[in-house]
Amino acid sequence: MTETTKTRSPEFRLAAGAIGGLRQDLFHDAFDYRPLAPMRTDGALTRRLSERNRARAARTPHALVGLAALITALIGIGAADGSGPWSGIEIVVAGLLPALTVAMTLFRPVGAFWMSMALTPVTAVITGGGWPWVPGMFFSHLVVLVVVAARTRPRTAAWMWVLTVVLGTFLENFGWHYSSTTGPMAVASAFALLVVTVVQTRREAEREVTVQRTVTAVERDRRTLLEERTTIARELHDVVAHHMSVVAIQAEAAPYRVENPPPELEQAFVTIRENAVAALTELRRVLGVVRAEDYEAPDAPQPTLAELDGLLANVADAGLVAEKTVTGAVRELPQGVELSAYRIIQEALSNTLRHAPGATAKVEIGYVLGGLGLRVVNGPPTGPVKPSPGAGHGITGMRERVAMLNGEMTAETTGDGGYEIAVFIPVALAQEPTQSETS
Repeated sequence: MTETTKTRSPEFRLAAGAIGGLRQDLFHDAFDYRPLAPMRTDGALTRRLSERNRARAARTPHALVGLAALITALIGIGAADGSGPWSGIEIVVAGLLPALTVAMTLFRPVGAFWMSMALTPVTAVITGGGWPWVPGMFFSHLVVLVVVAARTRPRTAAWMWVLTVVLGTFLENFGWHYSSTTGPMAVASAFALLVVTVVQTRREAEREVTVQRTVTAVERDRRTLLEERTTIARELHDVVAHHMSVVAIQAEAAPYRVENPPPELEQAFVTIRENAVAALTELRRVLGVVRAEDYEAPDAPQPTLAELDGLLANVADAGLVAEKTVTGAVRELPQGVELSAYRIIQEALSNTLRHAPGATAKVEIGYVLGGLGLRVVNGPPTGPVKPSPGAGHGITGMRERVAMLNGEMTAETTGDGGYEIAVFIPVALAQEPTQSETS
């Protein structure tokens, strides 16, 4: 026989959730040791302090709670009668115990709330200075509510206010009193807890916005990096595909350049051509996924450093005067190095046009034994710099190209307010044939 569970009403679920929240906030491990953490010192004011004073400023909440405990003791002792055989007990109950309860919020906040609730009728009965909250307890209970609310969640503040009002309403039916302090306590505590809740909610919202901004910045950097790698992969795909196509064509034409080639040689060239075509097919299949839907392969070969003069002429038409200096023996470099060097110079000049209007630029290319050196430096802007909506692709793309070629790169501002890009790309020297090989 199957048992059918009755559908519980929304009111029942709401009440069960509320009771569960009360149990979790104020009853579960209420007297656990929870020391108050130091205050953050990265605010607008605390950042200006020295390291020593900043460490002291981190203990500001502890000092404020200690000051509140001292004020509570003074109010309680001042309100005590001070005469009769119970004067000592009145001083302890009305002054010292409430002050101890306030200090307890530094270590056991929820337990301090229950201690304050328990002391309320005790101090009222012994001192008789108010019902149910005597002056010292009135102040100490407000402090306890504020500190505990600041250290917990807004739901806890609501529960503490409700229990405080319930306790005051219940105690009004006992004792001989001419006036009740339940109303003033309800109003004052409601206002204080509302302020704490608003401040706490605002800080939580700011914290979430900061986290979201951090996540967004990380995702934006990651997306920028992937876009730059995709662009590099597209260009290198075209370079490698060109070389593989040349290999396949030369392997197919090679047997016809030799009269009566041996069958082994013909078969070797056939195998080379087949492997080149297969590699080219696989290359296009794998790298084809990085092509955008609107991407069109360039009709002309990818640019090299030999076409740098045309690039300088184009930026000159755009208003940037760039001077080129070439040192060392100019030699042919691998096409991937030539392409990356051209793109780095192109991006550096584009950044100059965008971020340093009116400035001049110098492009230095150095052919050394171990590789290729590049240096692009521009002066400070002489015109108004417009805000750029770019996503930081320029420097990221340069670093990716240099890292791909196992090179080194620095990008930093100069002393006169300009900017400098320095790159070194290692290139292995081609081995020249020895004398025995040439003879």
